[in-house]
Amino acid sequence: MPRSPAFVFSVAVLGIAVFSSMDAVMKVLVIEIGAYDTLLWRTLAGAILTGLLYLPQRTAWPSRATMRVHLIRGSVSAVMAVTFFWGLARVPMAQAIALTFIAPLLALFGAAFLLKEHISRRAIVASLVAFAGVGVIMLGQAASAPSPDRFRGTIAVLTSAVCYAYNIVLMRQQALVAGPKEVAFFQSVIVLVILAAGAPFIAHVPDARHAPAIVGAAVLATVSLLLLAWAYARGEANYLAPTEYTAFIWASLWGWVVFSERIALYTLAGAALIITGCLIAARRRSIETVEAAF
Repeated sequence: MPRSPAFVFSVAVLGIAVFSSMDAVMKVLVIEIGAYDTLLWRTLAGAILTGLLYLPQRTAWPSRATMRVHLIRGSVSAVMAVTFFWGLARVPMAQAIALTFIAPLLALFGAAFLLKEHISRRAIVASLVAFAGVGVIMLGQAASAPSPDRFRGTIAVLTSAVCYAYNIVLMRQQALVAGPKEVAFFQSVIVLVILAAGAPFIAHVPDARHAPAIVGAAVLATVSLLLLAWAYARGEANYLAPTEYTAFIWASLWGWVVFSERIALYTLAGAALIITGCLIAARRRSIETVEAAF
């Protein structure tokens, strides 16, 4: 059923908030047990959870064309996740999220090229205003003392951001041919298969005390996937892409609460611009909607 643009936009924002909260849990785990083991066991838990949601209700297996989209997005997501969480353990949360904000801008033009979507002037202005906020944040980060480990983390996060730009476009393609539960299940399974290839050589069974955090991260990731798949089935990628900028607000909050990471004046100024950009995008009066089942 069609939904109002504001409601669809709000669901996407909620999906980003849930995903950002998962990032905080993942950073704790990556610091304690490493990026690979954290992703492997969280993805396994996620595959079980999404399987319980999807498999009992499925009517038929996806077509070859749909499976192709699932495979491409799953492969891109695997690279995106490994590089991001490896880098996240080496840079502050707010800085890591700020670096990923090149993704919505790249996705804006990627959607036009790959999906033949029209780029409205409002969407371009919204992204540019939000990206200006990222520039202010990076200006503040430049004043801090650099380190080789932080530089490597920065490169890893930027690599992830490029993958995420493509992932945003794929999210829209995938949502048009599959329901949210199917999207969440196949993404979890495909990423798990890719990660499991290295399990015999580098995987370790984590201590039982890490199990609640691993399962919690899987639940948060699954809820986020469901929310974003629902939203992207009803709104164009170039309209919803600016919602990615709200992740910075949550990264700043969790970085401060969990990791005692200071929020600088530059950070607050940049966040204000980011919110402004999202509000500009949210005022769009109409978006193309499609019928999709939750």
